[in-house]
Amino acid sequence: MRKRMPSLLNAGRSKGDGAHRVRARMVILQILVLSLMITLFGRLWYLQIREGDHYAAAASQNQVRDVVTPAVRGQILDDQGRPLVNNRTALVVSVSRTELLRMPDSGVGVLTKLAEVLQLPADEVKARTRLCERNVPKPCWNGSPYQPIPVTDNATTEQALTIMEHREDFPGVTAEPTAVRQYPAPEGVNGAHIVGYLSPVSDDELSKQKAEGKKDLQRADEVGRSGLERSYDADLRGKSGVTGLSVDHLGRVTGTVSETPPVAGNHLVTSIDAKIQAITEQQLDEAMKRARATFDAGNTHKNFIADAGAAVVMDIKTGRVIAMASAPNYDPSVWVGGISPQDYKALTDEKAGVPLVSRAIQGQFAPGSIFKVISTSAAAESGYSTKANYDCSPSISVGGQTFNNLESRGYGPISLQRALEVSCNTVFYGIGYDMWLKDGGIFGKNPRDPMVTMAKNYGLGAPTGIDLPGESGGRIADRAWKKRNWEQNKDAWCKQGNTGNEYADKIAKENCVDGWQFRAGDAINFAIGQGDTTVTPLQMARVYAAIANGGTLWKPTLGKAVVSPSGKLVREIQPQSSGRLPISDATLKYLQNALIGVEMNGTASGVFANWPNAQMPIAAKTGTGSVYGKQSTSWFATYGGPKDGPQYAVVMMVSQGGTGSGTSGPSVRKIYEAMLGVDDKGAIDPARALLPAPPAGLPHVKEDGTVVPASYMLPPRPGGTDTPSTTAPTALGALPPDRVVYRTGRGT
Repeated sequence: MRKRMPSLLNAGRSKGDGAHRVRARMVILQILVLSLMITLFGRLWYLQIREGDHYAAAASQNQVRDVVTPAVRGQILDDQGRPLVNNRTALVVSVSRTELLRMPDSGVGVLTKLAEVLQLPADEVKARTRLCERNVPKPCWNGSPYQPIPVTDNATTEQALTIMEHREDFPGVTAEPTAVRQYPAPEGVNGAHIVGYLSPVSDDELSKQKAEGKKDLQRADEVGRSGLERSYDADLRGKSGVTGLSVDHLGRVTGTVSETPPVAGNHLVTSIDAKIQAITEQQLDEAMKRARATFDAGNTHKNFIADAGAAVVMDIKTGRVIAMASAPNYDPSVWVGGISPQDYKALTDEKAGVPLVSRAIQGQFAPGSIFKVISTSAAAESGYSTKANYDCSPSISVGGQTFNNLESRGYGPISLQRALEVSCNTVFYGIGYDMWLKDGGIFGKNPRDPMVTMAKNYGLGAPTGIDLPGESGGRIADRAWKKRNWEQNKDAWCKQGNTGNEYADKIAKENCVDGWQFRAGDAINFAIGQGDTTVTPLQMARVYAAIANGGTLWKPTLGKAVVSPSGKLVREIQPQSSGRLPISDATLKYLQNALIGVEMNGTASGVFANWPNAQMPIAAKTGTGSVYGKQSTSWFATYGGPKDGPQYAVVMMVSQGGTGSGTSGPSVRKIYEAMLGVDDKGAIDPARALLPAPPAGLPHVKEDGTVVPASYMLPPRPGGTDTPSTTAPTALGALPPDRVVYRTGRGT
């Protein structure tokens, strides 16, 4: 008995301790549950009370889907109000993806029937309605899945009626008129490189906009990608309308939450004159045909053909561009509705000359002898006498290399003016070499390089700032550029120089050793616009415009004014000066007299035979740029107008076109004849002049969409009384012939 007592006592203690432990565990569990409840209620309070508005808004957004109605894009007009780009009403067939997905077969049957009506491949129609995702090839839909998806914008009236009259067979399909971009080609204008093109907004643009907190772009929008469409996209695009649709958890539309109507874009009035633009394009084409015919007649190598060209007509008093042509060009309508891979390949095909590139602002070419106005300026401002004579020998030798005259024979001692008139290379060779020696040659410590500096001060080597995207600044091959170029290419030059004995291989070997040096040959070539220096046709048009207007370098512009759809002036785009030529009045006058002499007694005299110089003097300079392995580049740079002062600068360039006077010159004369009303015999007929002077006012866009040309609006009478025009205006839409139009304000 004694031995069992301790066991009973211990057993009693164990039962008590166990109950205690159970109670402790229950307390801990209760505390844990209470803590979880407090945390849960705290979180609910945070979400529902403190952040309730935020999450309610987010939930609301998840239940609302936006449907975008694109705004009607503004027109691009010429200086008379003729549309270079407008909108046509097209029958657009669209399908609702939401409606298709409700069908048992996800709409496959409807799309198949629709393809039969539209006479399109069924697979193509189906592809256009699928959503663009990472691994989905085009065509596909990049917009909202709740947006009606356009299948075609070329539906015929019969096709649209078939769809609308048999709605039961085409649920979710609509056919309605919609504004689509159109290129009406007034007067036969192409203008593809001027107006540019559109394409759908990208995901990157939408993401960037969201990060910046903006809402300007909608997924269904199209934006300008090049030309004026891009430069003035914000003005032309307008603002799309947005309709907010409420949807349930299955994505079904249950109602309309909000609706904002679209706002049409503004119109852009340009300085382009459609008639002069058409003639400039035509004459550039004629110049290229002329060059090809000449080469064919001479059995020239088949690669020596006119492969590209450009022409610019500029108002010298404002820098506004009247016409600008580039070749090869293309049909701008290929971008409407999305460009096909085949068309895009054709636009970027090097064998076709890459038609997408604008040679007027992006083409870089050695200027040849039209550069000599800059060489003359540098010489005159560096102390070389304009009254002295300089030796115009047939050739000069420097460092064992012979440099020849290309466009002229030897004339003996002649003035700088006469050297410009007959385009004597050796005079400028000699001056360029002499300047190089005065700078210390290759190892000059503080070289002045007067010709290089003058070229930069004339605006070369940098973009002009024209209101078009993608402009090239050309290249000034100075000492710094030579060193950068050598560092980038020395390895390739050294490799090439050790592998062959052709002329190019020898040049590569020489460049491998000392290609970083600004050598005598570089200075000599620079003096006549040869070597590695390149310019664009627009740059040279500005150079000659500055010489003509007294020295002002204008920033070239195409945009003239932005006008609202109702005709209200939004803003005028005023001409801007980019600086002045760094030459004296005496040097400027010397250049002007020399360029008149080129037209009357020099290399351009044959082009302007029988021209009425007394009434409409023309200043000109020919240029023939040598290109290794190719035919020469043809240049013809001019300015001219009425005898009381020049009005226009006209420059034409034809790559692989031969001489300036033989290829480009005759076409430049035709442009002047059209503008100023001169025939090929030199007779002046003011009634034939298409543009004796740029219009002073703006075309008047009326609220009904009609446009009154600026040329029909007379200046206000003294005292501010408006003067009525008695001539019936032309318009985008017809106006009654007895309508009297008044000019008010600035022509708006």
